[in-house]
Amino acid sequence: MNRILICDPLDPSGLEILTQSGAEVHQLTAEERPRLVEIVGEFDAMVVRSATQVTAEILHAGKRLRVVGRAGIGVDNVDVAAATELGVLVVNAPTANLVSATEHTMALMLVLLRRVAAADGALKSGDWNRKAYLGSELMAKTLGVVGFGRIGRAVADRARVFGMEILAYDPFLEPSFARDLGVELLSLDELLPRCDVVTLHTPLTADTRGLLSADRIAQMKPGSYLVNCARGGIVNEEALLAALESGQIAGAAMDVFAQEPPTDFSLIRHPRVVATPHIGAQTREAQQRVSTQTAKMLLAALGGSMAVTAVNLPFRSAESGGEPLMHLAEGLSRLGSALQGGRLQQLSVEMEGITEGLRPAVRIAALKGALSTSLGEGVNYVNAQQVAEERGVRLQQTAKSSCDNYPQLVRVKLSGSAGQTEVAGTLFGDDPRVVAIDGFLLESRLKNCLLVVRNQDIPGVVGKVGTLLGEADVNIAEIHLARRPNETDALAVLRLDQHPSPQVLAGLEELPEVRWLKVVEMGGG
Repeated sequence: MNRILICDPLDPSGLEILTQSGAEVHQLTAEERPRLVEIVGEFDAMVVRSATQVTAEILHAGKRLRVVGRAGIGVDNVDVAAATELGVLVVNAPTANLVSATEHTMALMLVLLRRVAAADGALKSGDWNRKAYLGSELMAKTLGVVGFGRIGRAVADRARVFGMEILAYDPFLEPSFARDLGVELLSLDELLPRCDVVTLHTPLTADTRGLLSADRIAQMKPGSYLVNCARGGIVNEEALLAALESGQIAGAAMDVFAQEPPTDFSLIRHPRVVATPHIGAQTREAQQRVSTQTAKMLLAALGGSMAVTAVNLPFRSAESGGEPLMHLAEGLSRLGSALQGGRLQQLSVEMEGITEGLRPAVRIAALKGALSTSLGEGVNYVNAQQVAEERGVRLQQTAKSSCDNYPQLVRVKLSGSAGQTEVAGTLFGDDPRVVAIDGFLLESRLKNCLLVVRNQDIPGVVGKVGTLLGEADVNIAEIHLARRPNETDALAVLRLDQHPSPQVLAGLEELPEVRWLKVVEMGGG
């Protein structure tokens, strides 16, 4: 009999599913919470929301633990790396709050443009002043949707009913696919000046943090509105406050903030800001869906099913040896995606010396790595194929049973709006290594922080790069150099113990010998 520990409040609908399965379900009490590390070892699975931190210590203490169910989409409170290392599957409910988040976006949009919150507050204080709350209609306004995934598309569908024109920005959405959806796809710099309302629906990743910078906010149409029900940190809140003060932005509606709960309420208290405490998913229906979806995923995972929304590696592979190969494929694609940049249109995965039974897992792992650069936690091994299809990304696979130079080789080719990048790698034992980047032959581990530098092939370049990093206390763990025959450029891959600051990177880019450089966080320290 499976024993399941419920660490945070869960809607009764999910509890009923777990109980009816025959599992023994125990709800953690307030008195037991301080002893969670001692208690967790008695259970096969645990269910958490955002309150419980599933640390490496807790995971190591869970000797029987096989599955962690996160009742929601975000897994920031779960040490996924530690879970993966221990073979603990982490499952979540990624679509449960779609409708609620969509409707909350529309609610904030209407409240903002019709000045409902301000009028409500004034009337409750005894002030009847109709003329003071002149609002605007959504009809005939242009809505800019930043991030055209499931929620962004659902918002667009509802906005069309209000008579709004839809523009979209999504650097990873194929233009022809966008045309099929009936939306004009623009760059962010093209979109912002044209929109009366901008709504954000992108995950928070390294690429989207600070996406709406001071410069970008200054590009917004004068008198326009901003709605953020996505993630805090996407918007430069200081710049937004300044734009509200100057009148550049007519109003903003915020459900998420860079720091939660906030300690600085300057933006929240602005008279033209409508703010809610991250309640986009706080509906009865969403909570029921979160509960039931998590319960079903948890039971499926305990039963050995691979058809679950896992956010980490599903270890129940049909053959041994699949786990390192999946790490290799994902790491190569993550590196290639970062180097290629731009919108991904096609991913080709070539496999040599890999058995037929492992090829689908390797292919999906490569696809996940390519997509995760832009989508972060929103893509996993189960939904990678679907997400690629939704975004018009073509996936190709070729394979042969033997390999000439290595026991096994994975080669990924990424093609898109910024050109093509080709990265190849193999396993040294179970350790993934990149062995070629765009024809430059080298060998580097796919872990930690990688600094890739394309430079003139002349003496002294590596010394200058090392000096700048050393002066900034950035330690170089490994350095690998490569050149191609009859070329004037060389390539260097430096594995670093620390991520260089923007100032250090700017200094490196200013070196006259440097053509370009990229920093890629590979993880797995």
